[in-house]
Amino acid sequence: MATTEHPVVSPSPTAEDTSRPTTLATTDIVVLVIYFLLVLAVGLWSMWKTKRSTVDGYFLAGKNMTWWPVGASLFASNVGSGHFIGLAGSGAAAGIASTAYEWNGMLMVLLLGWLFLPIYIASRVTTMPEYLRKRFGGKRIQLFLCVLYLFIYIFTKISVDMYAGAVFIQQALQWNIYLAVVLLLSITALYTIAGGLAAVIYTDAVQTLIMVIGALILMGFSFIEVGGFQAVLDKYPQAIPSIRVPNTTCGIPREDAFHIFRHPVTSDLPWPGVILGMSIPSMWYWCSDQVIVQRSLASKNIVHAKGGSLLAAYLKVLPFFLMVIPGMISRILYPDEVGCGDPDVCKQVCGNPVGCSDIAYAKLVMELLPAGLRGLMMAVMLAALMSSLTSIFNSSSTIFTMDLWRNIRRTASEWELMIVGRVFVLVLVVVSMLWIPLVQASQGGQLFIYIQSISMYLQPPITVVFFAGCFWKRTNEKGAFWGLIVGMVVGCTRMILDFVYPTPQCYESDNRPDIIKYVHYLYFSIILTVLTLIVVVCVSLATEKPKPEQISRLTWYTRFDPVTESKEVVVSDLQTIEDATQYSKDMENDADPTKEADSSSSASSNAGSSKLRSALFWICGMEKQKGEKPKSPPPPEALTCSLEEDPCMKHLVNANLIVCMSVAVFLFAYWA
Repeated sequence: MATTEHPVVSPSPTAEDTSRPTTLATTDIVVLVIYFLLVLAVGLWSMWKTKRSTVDGYFLAGKNMTWWPVGASLFASNVGSGHFIGLAGSGAAAGIASTAYEWNGMLMVLLLGWLFLPIYIASRVTTMPEYLRKRFGGKRIQLFLCVLYLFIYIFTKISVDMYAGAVFIQQALQWNIYLAVVLLLSITALYTIAGGLAAVIYTDAVQTLIMVIGALILMGFSFIEVGGFQAVLDKYPQAIPSIRVPNTTCGIPREDAFHIFRHPVTSDLPWPGVILGMSIPSMWYWCSDQVIVQRSLASKNIVHAKGGSLLAAYLKVLPFFLMVIPGMISRILYPDEVGCGDPDVCKQVCGNPVGCSDIAYAKLVMELLPAGLRGLMMAVMLAALMSSLTSIFNSSSTIFTMDLWRNIRRTASEWELMIVGRVFVLVLVVVSMLWIPLVQASQGGQLFIYIQSISMYLQPPITVVFFAGCFWKRTNEKGAFWGLIVGMVVGCTRMILDFVYPTPQCYESDNRPDIIKYVHYLYFSIILTVLTLIVVVCVSLATEKPKPEQISRLTWYTRFDPVTESKEVVVSDLQTIEDATQYSKDMENDADPTKEADSSSSASSNAGSSKLRSALFWICGMEKQKGEKPKSPPPPEALTCSLEEDPCMKHLVNANLIVCMSVAVFLFAYWA
């Protein structure tokens, strides 16, 4: 990715056009200001509308979300600024194959809505590690996954989206990259801390609309400039840079650029790996990742959760047209820069000798769009960045608070959990800022390999554990734990080998060991899944059966079991009542002016202090009404999210399920 001004490398007319401004005009700045005001307004509105002073209210938006903001938030949480940079760059470098990740996600998000969500809803969980604790008992799996999830979020998702967005801003505004990141993190942390999941979901819905409109406009300009879709098919194979390493494949587009299913042995994405190996980590992401599942758990009922999955699936058709194809067009228009084939030239153009395909999307924005629309596309990138960051911040805070902190402080009150959740967001912001130098040093080249390694080498064991826990009643804690440990050890070993023996560039000979050279990472994903599954099955069968309370309402086959309250839940409810009672008394003592009427001066002072405190509590969503009394714990039936569906709406969503799956199969078949 580029971090400096790029010198002209080729004699192409477009590249020599120095009349094009390299920074945003006043109109663009106005558009950006309007965008920020809109996002803040929606955030404030959601804060006013929702109850944020309870665990469910803050972390699950009160479980009252309808299908359209849930679906929009699923899409926005998935599509970060790294998507725009990365997918367009992959399109420029290797054609449409990376679209398989998006269309595979269409099927996986439907799997979430119809197979996994009913189990999660019936089990009444807030986080995914919490589900595993209920399903298997004990705490070692829960705590192990908490740490692993936080590691994945902080060192991959946050860093990639933050860096991609910050580089885009730096190119457009010529700002220092640290200033850009600090500003973005401050704004996203503000309404994440104050508004909770409700603010995140509603702002995600607005940002999804902005992303789609802006990307559609850029796509239109791109097609006009290149001469239409047929021109893309005709011109992409000829998008060869004028300077490249002789007698190598450097800078030459792939012959299979317009195929998703490629050669099973020699290609960059072999088709058996795309079908099986890609689906396994994708299932982890869409069906058991806290960031994604938390949005669906916020739905008011199972029908709205399914409707959200459907909307997200339909929206996943768009990245092919909004990001991948524009990336290919960028290579056609600027072959010597985006498609540079000589490491020295690439180093001169973007500072990265591996290649400059990552500048494809930013190049289109700054070269093709007029004033005003460049500001809109900046808003699109900010929307992608902020929606992704807020989702990760909120979900990481949820995992830390509900799974780690509650194990450290078993008697923590709801008030304490609210404070801890907000403070942890600030901790994430600080860690993200400290991570910037390493991300910046990577220049996006090795970082992409690092992300792929995390996905293919760490996620399959987690997928197997969730899948076995949900759909095989005989799975027990020992089988799940040792399957997870063996899978992680093997996966980390392969990941380390990949770093020791990196993939050679087009001008280098391949001297890697055969196990690395001939076993593609997508194939290794399949091998790792089978190995983990064997360990889980063998250990589970060799040890004791799970207890009845570890099965009831926690698997697909037992999701309709009658509700039984465990002793742990009752104790927890009683503790919450005691805390709430004491808190209510404290608040009455603090806020009641009649108790301090002895002195007019002290009364006025306390009144002012009380108003300031009340305002601060409202901003943080931790307000309490004067004299509010804690409610009695609801009966077990009221605590349970119902799996009942309205017959008419059930038929509607099921019909859409068939249509959406047919669309996904058609797209794969057409471009295979």
